[in-house]
Amino acid sequence: MRGNVIDLAVAVVIGAAFTNIVNAVVKGVINPLVGAFGTKDLESYSSCLKGPCTTDPKTGEATEGIRILWGSVLSATLSFLITAAVVYFLVVLPMAKYLARRAAMQAAKEGVQETMEVSELEVLKEIRDALVSQRSGSGNGSGNGPAQGNSGADPGRGHQE
Repeated sequence: MRGNVIDLAVAVVIGAAFTNIVNAVVKGVINPLVGAFGTKDLESYSSCLKGPCTTDPKTGEATEGIRILWGSVLSATLSFLITAAVVYFLVVLPMAKYLARRAAMQAAKEGVQETMEVSELEVLKEIRDALVSQRSGSGNGSGNGPAQGNSGADPGRGHQE
């Protein structure tokens, strides 16, 4: 249980650090590339929902109208998709392949173990059958019947499994 908690804590710390890297890539590379096709940075794209949208040049905030900042949403969506793709291809997919390979090796190992157990059981059965046939053969060969020696005392014992 403690190992799982520590693994989770490490994953959260690495995830937070990785988020900063992805955000830097989106803001430093992807936003300017999208801006190259348009006229501005990706986060600057917006639409006016109601009335004329005017902004205060000093603060950059809207003074009239309702502004929808869909560029910010698009930027966050791209950040999420990049993060998800990297986590999937660099962590989830290799781990799934590793676990599948490990399960296949375990199944093969169990199959070999089961085969060994079955073959050992077959050998023991053959030894038992040989001993039973040897006892019954020596008892009948003497002509004295089951009363002589051990051959009459052990017939039930040879049939136990």
